[in-house]
Amino acid sequence: MAFSTWCIYAAVAFAAIISPGPAVFLAISNSVTFGWRRVSYSSLGNILGLLVVSGLAMAGLGALIKASAAVFTAVKLVGAGYLIYLGVRQWRSRASLFTQAEHPAAAGPRSNVQIFAQGLLVALTNPKAILFFTALFPQFLRSDQELAPQFLILTATFMGFSFLSLMVYGLLAHAARDWFAVESRSAWFNRISGSVFLVLGLGMLRLKAGRA
Repeated sequence: MAFSTWCIYAAVAFAAIISPGPAVFLAISNSVTFGWRRVSYSSLGNILGLLVVSGLAMAGLGALIKASAAVFTAVKLVGAGYLIYLGVRQWRSRASLFTQAEHPAAAGPRSNVQIFAQGLLVALTNPKAILFFTALFPQFLRSDQELAPQFLILTATFMGFSFLSLMVYGLLAHAARDWFAVESRSAWFNRISGSVFLVLGLGMLRLKAGRA
């Protein structure tokens, strides 16, 4: 793969990754609830999900989802339902996320494995990610060269950018924790972050096959 081609791909991937989405808001929520360092577990789950999604897209699932309305609808409903569930739970929460961040035990039993699985599920249940990989990869792959090395380079680049982006978002949220420690501000944070998950979930319901 030519370095100039990789640079173009990296710029496109970076622009897509830094745009706030479900994984970003999950990282922010986990940061203020459980602490910045534990964001790494949901971030690792997310990039593993991206690896699976990109692999499935390369294997043809992306084309299947584009061709089959039933398959696309099933994946979309699972993803949207999970985001809406996160939103309702966050909106109804009366506890201060920022107080919980100082006392992780108060946040309830949430193991590192559960945080990892949460990040993984957010990535796996996002049909938009599958459509993104399906639409993006063919533009940067050269059919006259081996596909495996190209796939690994492009996917690793995307995963690396994604992990770093989520950790930075988590760090910024952690830094702003003290400002939000006031009860009224933390309550608004719960409602705003819950609303974001709800909007993302409802927006996913409107996603149509063939639109990245």
